[in-house]
Amino acid sequence: MMGSALSNRVEVYGRSVQALVNAMEFLKLRAQRVLASHGIQHLEAEHWYPMQNVLNSFEDILKQVGPHTTRAIGHALPKNAAFPPHIESFESALLSLDQAYRMNHRGTGNIGSYRVHNGVNRTSLVVCDNPYPCEFDQGIMEALYDRFPPKGSLRLRIEHDPAGCRAKGAHACTYHLKW
Repeated sequence: MMGSALSNRVEVYGRSVQALVNAMEFLKLRAQRVLASHGIQHLEAEHWYPMQNVLNSFEDILKQVGPHTTRAIGHALPKNAAFPPHIESFESALLSLDQAYRMNHRGTGNIGSYRVHNGVNRTSLVVCDNPYPCEFDQGIMEALYDRFPPKGSLRLRIEHDPAGCRAKGAHACTYHLKW
């Protein structure tokens, strides 16, 4: 079950929403129809859209196409969305996640967050208390790893902490990352 916007006064930057369409490559028409069914008729990169409409679109895509597409949307996000400019490493990219999230959302009220705690030996703990799907967040983390590959690392492992999940009613999802 998809989360609800934490405030009905929050909007999402059009470039971020564009990631949804771009990630669905062969299903772009379907993505455009889903967005239109939730009030986003003509997607424009420089416009802002109600967060709840975007979340409802994600929920439909998750139901119709599945979690792999939702993960692909997250993976496409850093290429499309506003992102802090001075990122040089995977660790700094992770630490900038919350700033990037706030660059792509506006309005008043609680929008949720990404809290990152870099550990030792190439580990991080990422706590996501935003209303987006788990697969979306995991796709974002994978994209950051691909964009800023750490030297000597062959792959990123993301483990979803079983203690809580937003899809199952928890306030946040926690991910253990190792690379």
